[in-house]
Amino acid sequence: MNYISTRGNNQKMTSAQAIIAGLADDGGLFVPDELPQVDMEFIKGLTKLSYQERAARVLGCFLTDYTDEEIKGCVERAYGGGKFDDAAVAPLNIMEDVSVLELWHGPTSAFKDMALQLLPQLLSTALKKTGEKNQVLILVATSGDTGKAALEGFRDVEQTKIIVFYPENGVSRIQKLQMVTQQGENVAVTAVKGNFDDAQSGVKAIFSDREFNAKLNEAGVSLSSANSINWGRLVPQIVYYFSAYADLLKAGVIRAGDEISFTVPTGNFGDILAGYYALRMGLPVKKLICASNTNNVLTDFLTTGVYDRNRDFFKTISPSMDILISSNLERLLYHVTNDAAQVAEWMKSLAETGRYDVGAD
Repeated sequence: MNYISTRGNNQKMTSAQAIIAGLADDGGLFVPDELPQVDMEFIKGLTKLSYQERAARVLGCFLTDYTDEEIKGCVERAYGGGKFDDAAVAPLNIMEDVSVLELWHGPTSAFKDMALQLLPQLLSTALKKTGEKNQVLILVATSGDTGKAALEGFRDVEQTKIIVFYPENGVSRIQKLQMVTQQGENVAVTAVKGNFDDAQSGVKAIFSDREFNAKLNEAGVSLSSANSINWGRLVPQIVYYFSAYADLLKAGVIRAGDEISFTVPTGNFGDILAGYYALRMGLPVKKLICASNTNNVLTDFLTTGVYDRNRDFFKTISPSMDILISSNLERLLYHVTNDAAQVAEWMKSLAETGRYDVGAD
């Protein structure tokens, strides 16, 4: 399986290469050139497995250039060793009419731990596999949770350094304290004047600056990202949709083939996009409900087909949802249209005018 850009620059990479690069040369996001398919026997087989074993099975569908042993090692280092305070890693709390997937049992109590404990392991393995000699500098924009989870995940990981940028007045006091007190010889944290979108746009601008990147490369440094624009950050999230279904099946709440719906609090669109990938792979999903707060740019887009970030920005008690530029939506647009040129045109319009219109259909 190869990975290509959503904006169609004909760049093809293995999953290891895409995870190291983070972002495509044309500013697009890496997506698999084909989506793997699984059947109900695959899903039923997950019921007897631990979370780590489920993760290895699902990840193996996408990371085809990694060996089974490499994937297993990455998963064990990410989710084993007592890092999570529940042996189930992502336990499902089954109630009468609704079930809650608990994704807060990691070392920083943020759901981002589910991906950011695994991404550093995937990246470290990728560096060895590809023979990359450069030091990899991870740039991260955060609205709160991602920053601490990324810092913790990459702390003292060989051949990496990480800088986290957070909006000066846009994270909670606890989140700020978590970040600025982070231990590790390879970590740094910087406040940004502005909101998360400003921080994220700044990071993307650095990635897109070819002259600056060339200078870094001369100094033996390559840039990568730990935001969900990096495929290695997104792919671990697909796992817990399958895991939740397997737990419902195991508990006898549903029968094989029954469809279930997921309600997902949404900011940068990575979490719910992982659910979309699970659906496209063959998981019986009835509906994916994109839950927004007052920064409801996604609600309006999914209702009208018009994406418009030219609106008031609200600071709420859910800073991880306080986002007006949902980067991962670009991947959904690519998969729905299969038209990279059109996606590139929409993203150009978003950058220049703050809006684009995909049409009512």
